[in-house]
Amino acid sequence: MSSNSNTLQRKNPEYLLEVKNLKKYYPIFGGFFRKQIGEVKAVDDISLQLKYGETIGLVGESGCGKSSAGRTILRLQDPTSGSIVFQGKDITTIRGKQLRDIRKDMQMVFQDPYASLNPKMMVGSLISEPIRNYTNQSDKALKDQVMELLEKVGLPADTYYKYPHEFSGGQRQRIGIARALALRPKLIIADEPVSALDVSVQSQVLNLLQDLQEEFQLTYLFIAHNLSVVKHVSDRIGVMYLGRIVELTDKRTLYQEPLHPYTQALLSAIPVPNPGRRKERIVLTGDVPSPENPPKGCAFHPRCRYAMPECQEIRPVMKEVKSGHYVACHLYSK
Repeated sequence: MSSNSNTLQRKNPEYLLEVKNLKKYYPIFGGFFRKQIGEVKAVDDISLQLKYGETIGLVGESGCGKSSAGRTILRLQDPTSGSIVFQGKDITTIRGKQLRDIRKDMQMVFQDPYASLNPKMMVGSLISEPIRNYTNQSDKALKDQVMELLEKVGLPADTYYKYPHEFSGGQRQRIGIARALALRPKLIIADEPVSALDVSVQSQVLNLLQDLQEEFQLTYLFIAHNLSVVKHVSDRIGVMYLGRIVELTDKRTLYQEPLHPYTQALLSAIPVPNPGRRKERIVLTGDVPSPENPPKGCAFHPRCRYAMPECQEIRPVMKEVKSGHYVACHLYSK
C-alpha cells in the first residue's frame, strides 16, 4: 500500500477496528465419504466498532460464539463472510506478508495461562520470541526489553531464567500479558483472561490490564462470561446469544436499563449482597438451542417470556432505540 494511502488511513482516527456482518461457520462432516452434512453457526452476523483506547466487553453464556468471534477478528481463523477493517485497512482476506505485518499490531491474551505458554522455553525466550520475529536486535537489547516488560507486569527479574511450570496461574497470565505487549500492539483481544484464575488474583490482573491500557494506549476487546468482571473493565458492552449480538451500549446504561429480555435475565442472576437491592430473579426455561440448527426468527424466542408470533418468523435487526443503545428485539421495533 502506498504511503499516501497510509496517510489517508491515519486521518480517520475514530475507529481502530470495524467489524461488519461477520460470520464464522464450522462445517460438519459425516458419512462414509466425509461429505459436509451441516454447519455450526458459531458467529452469525455480528457488527461492532471499536474506538482507539476503548474497551468493549463481549459477554454471554458458554458456547455463544464469543471466543470464535475474537479469533476470527484476529484472523487466527478465516471468516465465512463479512468484513474486518483494522486501522482503516480491510484485513478480511489478506494473507502472507500482509497478514504478518498486521499481526504485530493485534495480539491476544488467552484464557488458559497453563496451555498458552511453551513449557520447554524459559520465560525470557517466550517473551522475546515475537520481538525476534520482527526485528534484528542484539541479544542485550532483547534482554533489556524483556526485563522492562517483566517489571511492567509486576514480575521479578529472575523470572527471565525460569520455566512456566515454576509459576502460579496468576503469574503465568502476567507472563502471557508481557508477551502480548512485546511488540507494542494497538489492539489486544483478551479471551476470558481471568476466568481460570483464583478470585483473589482476578482483581490484580484486571487492575494490571487497566494500568497497561493507560500507559501503552491500548484498545481492548474483552471477552468474558462474568458480568461483574466485564462491568469493571469495559466502556461499552455487547451481549451475545447464539452467535449474534443482541444488545450493545455503554456499561452504565446496560446495567441500569437493560432492554433485551436475555440481558435482563443475565443481570438478574448477579449476586447482590444487600437484600434490599436485589431484583426479581428471571429464570430462563429450556436449553440453549444448537448453533447447528438455530431457531427461525429470533434465536431467543423459545426461552423468552415476551415472545410474540413475529418472533418465531422474523429475525429482529439491531436498532438504535436510544442514543448509543442498540438492541435486536421485536419489543422495540414499532
